[in-house]
Amino acid sequence: MKNFIQPGDVVDIVAAGTLAAGAGLVVGTMFGVVMEAAVNGQRVALALTGVFDLPKTAGQTPAVGAAVYWDAGAGNVTTSSAGNTKIGVALLLPGAGDPTIRVRLNGAF
Repeated sequence: MKNFIQPGDVVDIVAAGTLAAGAGLVVGTMFGVVMEAAVNGQRVALALTGVFDLPKTAGQTPAVGAAVYWDAGAGNVTTSSAGNTKIGVALLLPGAGDPTIRVRLNGAF
């Protein structure tokens, strides 16, 4: 197929600021995890699918398989859809005091 470019699990973007490796990032309607640190204007890989441990809203304990969202303002995963970007589903039941949650990114937008 002459028009195939790549699988699309990971895409390159141009950083619009300083990005830390492992950080969640919303770009338009896409959500991904930054693969390596980057500075403004630098190309960086963004993982759109996969399983990642990401920071979560304190006190939330979504059930396994529950939809989760990215709160770009707070920089964490939440169960609240209001004003947030749907990113995937919870994979492990976190404790209320756990700082992270394991998420399977859905890669859809």
